[in-house]
Amino acid sequence: MAWIQLRINTHAQRAESVGDQLAELGAQAVTFTDAKDTPWYEPKPGEVQLWPDTQVVGLFDANEDMQPILRQVQGALPENTLIKLDPLEDKDWEREWMDNFHPVRFGKRLWICPSWRDVPDPGAVNVMLDPGLAFGTGTHPTTALCLRWLDGLDLTKCTVVDFGCGSGILGIAALKLGAARVIGIDIDPQAIQASAENARRNSVAEQIELYLPEQQPALNADIVVANILAGPLRELRQVITDYCRPGTMLALSGILKEQAEDISNLYSKDFDMDAIAIEGDWARVSGKRKA
Repeated sequence: MAWIQLRINTHAQRAESVGDQLAELGAQAVTFTDAKDTPWYEPKPGEVQLWPDTQVVGLFDANEDMQPILRQVQGALPENTLIKLDPLEDKDWEREWMDNFHPVRFGKRLWICPSWRDVPDPGAVNVMLDPGLAFGTGTHPTTALCLRWLDGLDLTKCTVVDFGCGSGILGIAALKLGAARVIGIDIDPQAIQASAENARRNSVAEQIELYLPEQQPALNADIVVANILAGPLRELRQVITDYCRPGTMLALSGILKEQAEDISNLYSKDFDMDAIAIEGDWARVSGKRKA
């Protein structure tokens, strides 16, 4: 089926009302994207965050008469608002989406593979993971930084805490790399569900325990990884530190590179910190709990 997309550049304060108007005018779907390449990370569950300069995109049937829709949209917006109409090619969008995902290698041993692709190296450590609702498929630099860190450790018989587990990718990778036990913690029940399903698909469900924060038991671990946000990493420093006994290895990500030094300094009270790892605009901070 062929489509037309109507793109409108506006401010965050106006974006939701513009989206509501497009839906009322017959848009089959409405999405919000960044109009000016502003770094942004996933919001907390239930929280709606929009970029200061937001592009609202309405998807319409190609047979729709767009002129009356354009007149109504233009009448509700300032005169200098950027509005564009673009035809979309008629293609198999599901196949197009699937073709964008390929097996990816992290470090020396670890591969993340979507289920519809052949495993490149059957003898490697392969985690089968499809893109889904919960964050974490290995494609984002913050996840990649953590996966490479895990690949470089000897996880044999280790207990690992995956704080902010999302899809479960880090905990599942740790188990596949030799960890004995993983405790996954997330504030989003949907993430807990996704982690459990992905653990079953990778035959590690019996080795992973999943908790909402209010349900988690008291625990210490050999390895702790938290791929969340700089703000929560600051606020929850003591919670994360308390998971770590002397000698525990810690990795923190979800951090913009300009935030990394501040996070490293904050945790240096209790940890001997490593050099900061950078990938693109993102960073990973890691260290070892002091005796």
